[in-house]
Amino acid sequence: MLSIRQNFLEVKNGGHPDRFVNGYEYLGFVMGSPFGKRNPNPTKGQMNVVNAWGITKSYPENAPGPFPVHTADKIVIKDIEHWRDYVKVPNVVYDAQEWEPFIEAAEKIDRTQQFVTAYFAPGVFEQCHYLLEIQNCLIDFYEYPDEMHEIIDMITQFELDYAAEVCKYMKPEALFHHDDWGSQVSTFLSPDMFREFIKPAYMKIYKYYKDHGVQLIVHHSDSYAATLVPDMIDMGIDVWQGVMNTNNIPELIKQYGPQITFMGGIDSATVDFNGWTEEVVAARVREACEACGKLFFIPCTSQGLPMSTFPGVYEAVAREVDNMSKEMF
Repeated sequence: MLSIRQNFLEVKNGGHPDRFVNGYEYLGFVMGSPFGKRNPNPTKGQMNVVNAWGITKSYPENAPGPFPVHTADKIVIKDIEHWRDYVKVPNVVYDAQEWEPFIEAAEKIDRTQQFVTAYFAPGVFEQCHYLLEIQNCLIDFYEYPDEMHEIIDMITQFELDYAAEVCKYMKPEALFHHDDWGSQVSTFLSPDMFREFIKPAYMKIYKYYKDHGVQLIVHHSDSYAATLVPDMIDMGIDVWQGVMNTNNIPELIKQYGPQITFMGGIDSATVDFNGWTEEVVAARVREACEACGKLFFIPCTSQGLPMSTFPGVYEAVAREVDNMSKEMF
């Protein structure tokens, strides 16, 4: 029997896996950093928590995660033409002693089974609309392109500075990076606009990680983004996590499988709801596994961590993936 890590590599490389990769099992997360300790994020039920960027976020009960609060008084950048007056970039450089708990956590992960994984969120696009508000942000790409390029350059440099500290101290083998690029049915930006504004940032960020020991880039975007897959490949993304069924996953696997692995196929909203049942979970997992096959695909809910909004759903999905492995392998 292959190890978890070996089995993942067989799936990713088009080899001979002996079972499905079961969700996030191949990633050994090290959550947090010295910066993270100073960048509060609300836990479930907490409201109006202000982070290191000055962004206000809330996490209502039964929501899938925390979201920015964009009432007029809480939008950070109130005038994009003078955005520097509103944004103070947080510090990411801290003494080695502050990294010790995170280094110890990384050392406890069995690298023969899992990839030691750093976590980063929000990504470049999300940070833009966290600072600006989503509608303002999308309009600004058209009306203030110069300022948007400047803001993206600022966010990119912040991510590069953070990456330098993570790679120096934690020495991760994988990066799990959040940045939602679309709704369920479309990307937020046209492919051409994405390539102008967002792609260059990730070409720098993901290249830095790979040049400094990271073997595996897993990018979360639980959305439609099929039109961006060639760009994902160019950026160095190895696994697209969160891929929803509106993307025609079997066709994407057929077209791009050797170059990128698709992790998803079980839209969270179809299984992770009040009143969910084992029967519904089993049906959705079966559909995904049978449609997408054994290679270049990891059956998983679209949510961007090994968790669920309603208790027990993630574990039920994992049981059904194991059942499908017994049936199909």
